Amino acid sequence: MTVVIDIAGLPAEHFHFGPSPLAELGAALHVLSEPGHHPDRAEWAAAVHRALPADLADRLTEADFLWRSTRSDILLPTAPGRTLQEELDVAEEMSDERYVGAALEISCAAWRYGDPGATNPLTDPRGREHALERAAARGPRQRAFVERLLLDPAAVRAWIRRLLEDCHEAFFAQVWEEIRPGLAADARHKTELLRHRGLAAAMRAVSPVITVDGAGGRLTIDKIYDGRTTALDRTAGLGIALFPTAFGWPHLIALHATGWRPVIQYPVASSNLPHPATPETLARRLEALAHPTRLRMCRSLALAPHTTGELAGSLGMSAPEVSRHLAVMRKAGLLTTRRQGRYAQHSLDLRVVARLGTEFLETVLR
Repeated sequence: MTVVIDIAGLPAEHFHFGPSPLAELGAALHVLSEPGHHPDRAEWAAAVHRALPADLADRLTEADFLWRSTRSDILLPTAPGRTLQEELDVAEEMSDERYVGAALEISCAAWRYGDPGATNPLTDPRGREHALERAAARGPRQRAFVERLLLDPAAVRAWIRRLLEDCHEAFFAQVWEEIRPGLAADARHKTELLRHRGLAAAMRAVSPVITVDGAGGRLTIDKIYDGRTTALDRTAGLGIALFPTAFGWPHLIALHATGWRPVIQYPVASSNLPHPATPETLARRLEALAHPTRLRMCRSLALAPHTTGELAGSLGMSAPEVSRHLAVMRKAGLLTTRRQGRYAQHSLDLRVVARLGTEFLETVLR
């Protein structure tokens, strides 16, 4: 399961690294809506909620489908801008049809994300009904908001812009000034890596779950869904935008809608952030622990190191049977082994097992 971005022959100057205030505001709004996704930002979210004016908090609740479950594409500009106002001005240039389609595509669309044959809810009656039906499933306030958006998109677009500007004034301007230098430094570092060490090195630095395949012909992003797009569409805007984020972890956003320039928003590297697990690694570890016999073995291996013979004796199994189970656990990265003379002693890697629940959440949320 991957998102693939075709980049065959794309010159290095069309990889645009830079901080985006609009994308970062979208990430911050998601943290406020889903603080459980972001334990590292829980204290910040609680402080902001306590200080929010009641009217602003109410308006954020009304529009939070734009950033709660995932990020609407209207919050991901196709190139980094210097200021929030500049990026909002660029968003104003979208047609109503494009804006409304993007705003409703994640939460209220009846089609798969990025489907080029999708009907637009602003112009197609069936698309409109589906959008309203799905909005109603999320509550009367969201249905009412979507009704207003479909009836008078210009007015609601202006309302959303004012909301974002008010968020900037209330809490985001201060935090942006604090994090912008670090994001800019990260973007410069990635640009220098690309220039001097090549695309593969730059993408490894962006995230270990992004690889360059096909002799530089495509980027493959390890996600728990499939998608495909191209950075070679001149109509959409040749190239790819890459935004570092201080608020995004554990999410790695990949905008891959047809007809849009691809965007990747990636968490900035930090010694406090764990190395991301791949879905295959996570599945292998969960499968290894799901077997009743291996669960029994885990108890012994968690309490003290054991040899294969000791495990066989305590479990009433043959040594070859135990060896086969140990091989499954070793392949999943759940064991450590040390030699004591001619004996090999196996232990459960408690750090890996302790992170399984967190890894599961990080992987599905990525």
